[in-house]
Amino acid sequence: MSRDTTLKRILDGGIVAVVRAESGESLVKVVRALAEGGVTAAEITFTVPGALEVIQQVRRELGDSVVLGAGTVLDPETARAALLAGAEYIVAPSLNLEVIRLCRRYDKVVMPGALTPTEVVAAWEAGADVVKIFPADLGGPPYLKALKGPLPQIRLMPTGGVDLDTAEKFLKAGACCLGVGGSLVEPKAVASGDFARIRDLAAKYAAIVNVHRGTA
Repeated sequence: MSRDTTLKRILDGGIVAVVRAESGESLVKVVRALAEGGVTAAEITFTVPGALEVIQQVRRELGDSVVLGAGTVLDPETARAALLAGAEYIVAPSLNLEVIRLCRRYDKVVMPGALTPTEVVAAWEAGADVVKIFPADLGGPPYLKALKGPLPQIRLMPTGGVDLDTAEKFLKAGACCLGVGGSLVEPKAVASGDFARIRDLAAKYAAIVNVHRGTA
């Protein structure tokens, strides 16, 4: 999948599910449930045991029906391993310029983390496709709106503090898409194998995006 295609699919969907779990055993089913609910972009974080194997398995079983990424990527070595395993984009909680360079080298989408205006501009100038505002719950939607004022050209994805109550507020503040973790991929639902719960939550988040964009 080309970088442009990956980015378009992420932006069109409006939600990037942050998939964390204490075990990687059921994560293919988790990602499938997300897609069935309408959230087709998911990042497997490197806090998951055996994350590379999980990425390979999801890619093998679900193919291009999902836009699969890797998250919590802190260095270029991990980024390259994730891309080789089948990830189409890289997400990080922090700004590492070498990770951005590697993703540009291989024509893959990269979404580094930043918080301050200086970090946001540095990430964008280095070639970020989307800048992940993390942790977004520190300033909430008002902070994102404040960033968009002088930086309307930069695509921002808040992550941390995005839930069913704040999702629309972040979109109204100017978010290009939303990174959603435990309020979508609920740890309790993952642990108990309640994939219907995850599918239903995905549908609720997808509906928020659709209503905001007038496509519902």
